Amino acid sequence: MNSVRSPMAEALARHYFGKSIYVQSAGVRTGERDPFAVSALDEIGVDGSKHKPRTLAELEEWEGLNFDLIVSLSPEAHHAALELTRTIACEVEYWPTADPTIVQGSRDQIMDAYRNTRDGLAFRIRLRLKRGGQEP
Repeated sequence: MNSVRSPMAEALARHYFGKSIYVQSAGVRTGERDPFAVSALDEIGVDGSKHKPRTLAELEEWEGLNFDLIVSLSPEAHHAALELTRTIACEVEYWPTADPTIVQGSRDQIMDAYRNTRDGLAFRIRLRLKRGGQEP
């Protein structure tokens, strides 16, 4: 729903790589900005508060799909990405990423799930984009 994982990934990639890469996130469906995701990013000095959730269809309509790489973070998003790339030359990678919104419990338990998602994404983004090469 473009409210947690991919917005976190977009904010992290922009934070680590600035203007050296072009990055956008989109989801299969639109959602609302997630305050836990914004808080988890804020803890490490990354601003995720300005993200406006959007769908793949909106991204395609507004900007076209002029990307070299699409990274999908959920099975549904991966399927949608593969469908999109039937008509464009673009590499697609699937990074299975846990959905922290399914965690229940105290605020600390919920935030730990968001931190785990954030940290896992940060690691993979730095590794993948630093090298510019294939995912290990």
